[in-house]
Amino acid sequence: MNGQVVGVVGAGVMGIGVAQNLAQTGHRVLLLDLTEDILRKARDDIQKNMRFQRMLKKEQAQMSAAQVMEAITFTTSYAPFAEADFVIENASEKWEVKQKIHTQLDVVCPAHAVFAANTSAISITRIGAVTQRPAQILGIHFMNPVPLKPVVEVIRGFHTSDDAIAVAQRLLTNMGKQWIIVNDYPGFVSNRISHLFMNEAAFVVQDQVATAQEVDEIFTRCYGHAMGPLQTADLIGLDTVVDTLHVLYQSYQDPKFRCCPLLQKMVDAGLLGVKSGQGFYSY
Repeated sequence: MNGQVVGVVGAGVMGIGVAQNLAQTGHRVLLLDLTEDILRKARDDIQKNMRFQRMLKKEQAQMSAAQVMEAITFTTSYAPFAEADFVIENASEKWEVKQKIHTQLDVVCPAHAVFAANTSAISITRIGAVTQRPAQILGIHFMNPVPLKPVVEVIRGFHTSDDAIAVAQRLLTNMGKQWIIVNDYPGFVSNRISHLFMNEAAFVVQDQVATAQEVDEIFTRCYGHAMGPLQTADLIGLDTVVDTLHVLYQSYQDPKFRCCPLLQKMVDAGLLGVKSGQGFYSY
């Protein structure tokens, strides 16, 4: 253990990946979510993810599941965050949720703690403005699955200091990550572009130009992408994709970000992708 305490807010797909990656690289982790039921599922999912990692023969997977679990404190209370040196927030793409979380973190966490929002589209500058430490707020956009993806997008807000960036870089180095630093506009680079792909792919299916599988095969077989846009949307969660498109539309007031009605209909029907067992594909 390196002694650094990192708080992780949100035990969804991204949060558990971040927590696992941190624990596997010697950090003490505080994993926070709303209920014990969510945290029990998080424990199970981390153990499943580690079994999957071992199948891929990744070096980090050599750490036992027991050692990883021992490094993670599962909590429904913010109180343990009084020890956090760094916090990574992974809540849903809803401003009112992120605003409440960062306001609470600002009160509980030590003065030196740096906060990173693992957000798809919400402004880092806006998040910083609800705290008393805007210079210590930045964005880190991890890719899924977190333990297996070596590069992240780091977002510098208007007030983010060089010191905060340096702290984040040290943490990411310890996690085995490389990074690309970009500036703060909604969606940044990866999601501003990728969500246009996913949204337009959904329009193609809605217009009956092609099936989801045929759309994805164009990208995997013709362009050599590892995964097609609709399979990617299923992996992310169609609810998260829709929330992010709404944020982008509201932020830019540009019709190119108008959410495909088929995507909204699927979310309303509970077809969220991998997390629900059914999206554009069955799981």
